Amino acid sequence: MAKDVRPVHHTDRRRDVMMPYAPALLVRRGSLLFLSGVTAAPVYHSHPHREEEFDLPRTMREQAVLAMENLKKTLGAAGCAMKDVVSATRYLTDVAEQDDLNRVWAEYLGGHLPTTTTVEVSRLATHPNCKLEISAIAVADSAPGRAPAKRRKRQRPS
Repeated sequence: MAKDVRPVHHTDRRRDVMMPYAPALLVRRGSLLFLSGVTAAPVYHSHPHREEEFDLPRTMREQAVLAMENLKKTLGAAGCAMKDVVSATRYLTDVAEQDDLNRVWAEYLGGHLPTTTTVEVSRLATHPNCKLEISAIAVADSAPGRAPAKRRKRQRPS
């Protein structure tokens, strides 16, 4: 079954301003996909962390591109794309760099506007070199129903 996601706007919505997000999205049909936070670092990295895995670019723009590529790849693994994102929380270590993030965000999302919340934090837990982390929720087409797997009968020892 195809998903059905619709933007929700106030009746007194201002049309003279361009907003980089939707105030709300109503999911009427579809399967929800919850994504863990992604940064510019590789999604699969060592735990405990190894310093060489966090040799990251210093600018927000470069880190935002890497984080968006990680987001896109994770969405793709679930059969989704950037247009399927309905909500994102973006954590920045310097809110003064939000415009750089927004430019990259717009390049990747085009005209698609998920709901967003942006928060400035003193540091990200992943690594001190990370300037940005993005967590997201997407909506995928509902998978066709499958019959439940048959349970095997256990044989009792004689």
